[in-house]
Amino acid sequence: MASAEKNTVGFDLYRPAEEHDMLRESVRALAEAKIAPFAAEVDEEGRFPQEALDALVSNDLHAVHVPESYGGAGADALATVIVIEEVARVCASSSLIPAVNKLGSLPVILSGSEELKKKYLGPLAKGDAMFSYCLSEPDAGSDAAGMKTKAVRDGDFYVLNGVKRWITNAGVSDYYTVMAVTDPEKRSKGISAFVVEKGDEGVSFGAPEKKLGIKGSPTREVYFDNVRIPADRLLGAEGTGFATAMKTLDHTRITIAAQALGIAQGALDYAKGYVKERKQFGKPIGDFQGVQFMLADMAMKLEAARQLTYAAAAKSERVAAGGPDEDLTFYGAAAKCYASDAAMEITTDAVQLLGGYGYTRDYPVERMMRDAKITQIYEGTNQVQRIVMARNLP
Repeated sequence: MASAEKNTVGFDLYRPAEEHDMLRESVRALAEAKIAPFAAEVDEEGRFPQEALDALVSNDLHAVHVPESYGGAGADALATVIVIEEVARVCASSSLIPAVNKLGSLPVILSGSEELKKKYLGPLAKGDAMFSYCLSEPDAGSDAAGMKTKAVRDGDFYVLNGVKRWITNAGVSDYYTVMAVTDPEKRSKGISAFVVEKGDEGVSFGAPEKKLGIKGSPTREVYFDNVRIPADRLLGAEGTGFATAMKTLDHTRITIAAQALGIAQGALDYAKGYVKERKQFGKPIGDFQGVQFMLADMAMKLEAARQLTYAAAAKSERVAAGGPDEDLTFYGAAAKCYASDAAMEITTDAVQLLGGYGYTRDYPVERMMRDAKITQIYEGTNQVQRIVMARNLP
């Protein structure tokens, strides 16, 4: 009984630290003031959210994960999640700026030489460049180890040839982490990772994909036609690229969970406000039990997804700091899978709550529902996430 009588006001085990709460407040204020006003226009026109990039760079929120030693903010994994979540709450396309900057540059942080880290992380931290991640190919999606892009050693250089597909922010990003086959006989153990620059001779881009959602984030094919790069742009040793790619995804699937959380929160917030104002049968529709039950389920799923995502982010941070793996592969996959499934359900219900209005582009929940869908697909489909989880049960 003695322990039960203790003052538990300071019991911080299951809540973010005060600085995380303060970060959320500041990012939310920025997102609502500088990003939200352009979200519908960005979606309608299918254009890159330059206003969001400018606002994020001005406030050092475009790549918060970069360590302080390379000029970055040195934010932890949970802080990175909160930034992405709060931006996604108003504009999913814009949230891919901090999310993909982490995805593209994390292989450099994990496996790059000190020289490469200084060369590429510095400009990223300053906002002078963005980073993208090139893993998928036309015939190598879920089966990433089946890629065909090749890198052949030629003296002090590698020569790259191939095609990468579904590359987020392609054409806008200056730097690309590229996975390529260096030894075709070894399958996944014959894949290596490189940094390729947008300006390297032989690099070109396809037309932007015409997508269901996240229309403000360009998705293009990237072509490598005899791209000759210095051998010192190899990340780690030859043959370790696939392992680096998978280790990267263990950490960055959590950022997709964060994006899903933000989209879902934005939809729930809008729906809550709407049902208080919309009247039918002489009273607000929020007074009807059927509507209340829908909102309760939406909030419950969202909070469950948030707790799982934050726990995964904490594990990611401890692993990144050199701790044991803490079943990070399972938790990263679980957070991404559960949060994205929840986001799809919550945004669909938000559209339902708005009725006919929800089905029009005059209201944001229609956009949020379309944006939510991709979170179930990229960085590994949710079917693949379930395979990953089953193979890595804690």
